[in-house]
Amino acid sequence: MTQAAGRSFGEEGGLLTYGSYLRLPELLAQQVLLSDPPVHDELLFIVVHQAYELWFKELLHELTAVRDTMLAATEPTPGQDPLWPARQLLRRVHVIERLLVSQIDVLETMTPQDFGEFRSALAPASGFQSVQFRELEFLSGARDPGFLRRFRSLTDDEQSRLARRLAEPTLWDAYVDLLASRGLPVGTDGEILATLAGVARDRPHHDDLWELAEDLLTHDELAALWRGRHVQMVERQIGTRSGTGGSTGAPYLHSRVPLRYYPLLWELRDSL
Repeated sequence: MTQAAGRSFGEEGGLLTYGSYLRLPELLAQQVLLSDPPVHDELLFIVVHQAYELWFKELLHELTAVRDTMLAATEPTPGQDPLWPARQLLRRVHVIERLLVSQIDVLETMTPQDFGEFRSALAPASGFQSVQFRELEFLSGARDPGFLRRFRSLTDDEQSRLARRLAEPTLWDAYVDLLASRGLPVGTDGEILATLAGVARDRPHHDDLWELAEDLLTHDELAALWRGRHVQMVERQIGTRSGTGGSTGAPYLHSRVPLRYYPLLWELRDSL
């Protein structure tokens, strides 16, 4: 590989640095403690949750690309494997989701007593209000318009983002369209289930569809694993007390654990 004309690699004359590229001064100025006097563990709490939101941003970026790749693959280019990029990106998503589960271990180094020292300062903020997390659920297939009514103090931009996610195709919509583009019946849930069974039993002809379905199922499984691990952490910190944002706390989170993005992929197991 030849060096670009007129460029001096290395420090590049100081035009760009690690810190300026990553905007580190701005980034590292965002951890503002509310406790007064400052409580030691509040910084940990802020950093972990800001890191979650950064990973949610990345997951939305990757899963949107997966959805769009599947939609584009309904009109494939001859001689190419149009679904390989979707499968590759989903496997990246899986790695990130496993990281999000393990990140809860960091929060659990904070004792309930430590959290109690600054918890009252957080009200009425709550993780329930994470717009990006709801975008992930909507995009994955769990669309619930009721969240728009239950969310408090949404900005116009947040309201618009959630409305857009509700209106656009989900990952499951894109996968079903893909099945239809192969001439497979998808008119009803019963037909889709029969089609999925046919795909599973004819791997020589439908292996790409099978592998993609398995990767979607892993995404579903890891999301459920995070919800289960998260509710355990909440119970360890505050028991069954109400959340700071007015939710019922752990009881509400327990009600979300059984959520499945792709129930037909789970039901398929009964017939394999």
